[in-house]
Amino acid sequence: MNTWTRTGPVVVEVDGSTDGLRIVDYAAREALRAGAELLLVAPYHNYPAYAPMMPLYDPQGAAAGAEEILRQAVEFVRDEYGADLKVSTTAREGSRLRALQTAARDARVLVVAREQDSGPAGIVSAQGNLALAGRASCPVVVVPARGTPAAAGSGVVVGIDGTPLSLEAVEFAFRTAAERGVNLTVVHSHRHPYQRHVAEKGTWQERAGLTVSETLAGWHEEYPQVIVTRLLTTRPVVAALAHESRQAALVVVGAHAGPLPIGDPVTRRTIAELTCPVAVVAHHVTPAERARWRRTLSSTPDVVCTIR
Repeated sequence: MNTWTRTGPVVVEVDGSTDGLRIVDYAAREALRAGAELLLVAPYHNYPAYAPMMPLYDPQGAAAGAEEILRQAVEFVRDEYGADLKVSTTAREGSRLRALQTAARDARVLVVAREQDSGPAGIVSAQGNLALAGRASCPVVVVPARGTPAAAGSGVVVGIDGTPLSLEAVEFAFRTAAERGVNLTVVHSHRHPYQRHVAEKGTWQERAGLTVSETLAGWHEEYPQVIVTRLLTTRPVVAALAHESRQAALVVVGAHAGPLPIGDPVTRRTIAELTCPVAVVAHHVTPAERARWRRTLSSTPDVVCTIR
């Protein structure tokens, strides 16, 4: 089980744009569904009072601008949902990463926008959101600003790889499917592009099925109401997730926790390429996993190279 709070607010980043209000709307619907408070966050930078190239610059303008953005967002939420939803706001000075990380410390989920649609800029934007997910203490949902709303009753999709990286993602996926009353699709891509497993026994379907069964062990008992479909494939995992996401309301993937989650290229591409919201759930390495990793390293035989 993960340690994030289950009763905290739904936190959403507010940037003042028209597309940004769609992200606020998504977060508001999530808060209503969960019966949670909605917290609107506007990060801003406060620059020095005087600069030679900007003699008339007012440093208070940034804070005032953030407060105005929040006021407009609250007005939008009230127009859409009335007084049924509890809404609070906070304008935080500093970098986007630090401001959102601090604001979401006790959150059940943090909602942010995917700023770019595709190409290299999309990968850069996805890396920023991946870094945020690695540092946040709750799952981060990345919503395409121009995405098409999912149909009512659309299910949840989770990608697993058979490693501990998937543990928290599977928990979040089951819990979300149960709360929404929808089905869950588990996708496992059995591909080893850089390895040869000549000693493996059985067909790839049997090995993939065993991996999925081990990953899902115990969750059927925890959430018996969730109908689970297992998808085993040899297609690249991002392609498989993209195909399933066409009929999904949410795709869930894991990521490494920490300040530099650069070792998650699949998660980064998933954030950048999918057209539906993507929930990134960080995995925090446990002491047992760290000890197991150290034992694996220490048991590796020495390699002796002879130069002739």
